[in-house]
Amino acid sequence: MLSCKSMNKAELINHLSDKCGLTKKQAEDVVEAFVEVVTSTLKSGGEVNIAGFGAFMAKTRAARMGVNPQAPTEKIQIPAVIVPKFKAGKGLKDALKAPKMTASAPVEPPAPAPAPTPAPTVPPTSPSPTM
Repeated sequence: MLSCKSMNKAELINHLSDKCGLTKKQAEDVVEAFVEVVTSTLKSGGEVNIAGFGAFMAKTRAARMGVNPQAPTEKIQIPAVIVPKFKAGKGLKDALKAPKMTASAPVEPPAPAPAPTPAPTVPPTSPSPTM
């Protein structure tokens, strides 16, 4: 399990190198190739679907009216633009819902605690006769 809260490209390359037994250069080439393939596919209007992980796609954000932040009374036209979008798949969503569980080792519910045994009762003793 990774301890990073956020990971940059160099850290991703290091983790891939360690996990897959690749050199850092090979892992860097894999990351670069992945980014290149996804980018070129989205530019050409396609989608990249990775089963269980998610889908990369390009969406068109419609033109709209906005407000100039430097002059709030001035309305400006914001043009339509194509933006990248990622839609998480079921496997990724499920993994994030239960972060403490792993897919390879299901967690069994704890066994019920045994019933407490009653304390032994001692019969009252009578005072011993004095001799």
